[in-house]
Amino acid sequence: MQKQVTIIGSGIVGAVTAYYLSQNPDLNVTIYDEGIGQATKNSAGIISPWLSKRRNQRWYQLAKAGAALYPEIVADTQMGYSVYQQAGTIVTRADPDDLQALYDLALKRRQAAPQMGTIEKLTAEEVQERIPLLTAPQPGVFVSGGARVDGDKFAHNLLKYAEKRNLVRHKGKVRLGDQGQLLTVNGQQSYDTLILAVGAWLKPLLLPMKIVADVRPQKGQLIEMQLPETWADDVPVLMPEGERDFIPFTRSKLVVGATHENDQGYDLQVSSLVEDDLFASGLKLDANLTKDQITQVKVGTRAYTRDFAPFFGPIPDNPHILVASGLGSSGLTTGPMIGKLLADYVQTGAHDWDQYQRPIETYLAPAD
Repeated sequence: MQKQVTIIGSGIVGAVTAYYLSQNPDLNVTIYDEGIGQATKNSAGIISPWLSKRRNQRWYQLAKAGAALYPEIVADTQMGYSVYQQAGTIVTRADPDDLQALYDLALKRRQAAPQMGTIEKLTAEEVQERIPLLTAPQPGVFVSGGARVDGDKFAHNLLKYAEKRNLVRHKGKVRLGDQGQLLTVNGQQSYDTLILAVGAWLKPLLLPMKIVADVRPQKGQLIEMQLPETWADDVPVLMPEGERDFIPFTRSKLVVGATHENDQGYDLQVSSLVEDDLFASGLKLDANLTKDQITQVKVGTRAYTRDFAPFFGPIPDNPHILVASGLGSSGLTTGPMIGKLLADYVQTGAHDWDQYQRPIETYLAPAD
């Protein structure tokens, strides 16, 4: 008899989990999604965690594993170059000593992360050669294994792949009862395992069960620009010092962003002030940009915890309900590995996650 696995949320975690579970013929997989404010659909898409200065080693191990998983998933599902492009990343530093320290860090971390590929220290002129759009380049460190991903297309393709196997998709809001009942517009639905991959919406979803999740929403905005010139497919992503990230996509599309706004709650309104700020940041890198090249402003809601670390797994005293949240601005990097680990747990009942996160009780507490 097939087991019923139900996933709430079709962002990066939900989509990857569904992708892996759909390959098991003994499971019947259903996914529900409202699709509003999803961080995956509105993200910059940089996959390059290795030069982060974050001290949380559990986060780094998770991010490193997630980055390494992308080429495998992309190859297995035959996704095109417009979805995932391993064109490298450049991280810039103006101070020569800071640049050398960054280069030394890259060489050290490559010993345990061969997927980083080639490491090069570049002059400002060499950076401009790699990214011809720049009019004010700085010296930087190039990591050939860095990549950019269109999160929306990536998740969509995984769900289409899963639908050809054993995934059923539904749109619309869901809520939980006080005992974890799954309540939909079509009434209560049964499940053997329920996976809540709803990002910043986990806290209100769990409240009926008298569980408080340590999750807060963070608003993120970015701009997409269509430029008149075209460039080669292998132009790297730029992570500049002191400015927003600068991501050339598919020959003539440029993304600048994203913001980290902690006081806007679940607001999804575009801010003209933020749009101006993002454009000004891009203009410092490419003085030839014009505002009429902006084609859209994307807005999403990330989930953050007090210690800025993600968490995932079964909720205490209820192994049939799994959660994942707190991915923050690195969700597209850590999300794939979280999805794979959740899928493995559903199928085996076993896990060894201590290297990736603190105990889940750190982030889930009984309501007063």
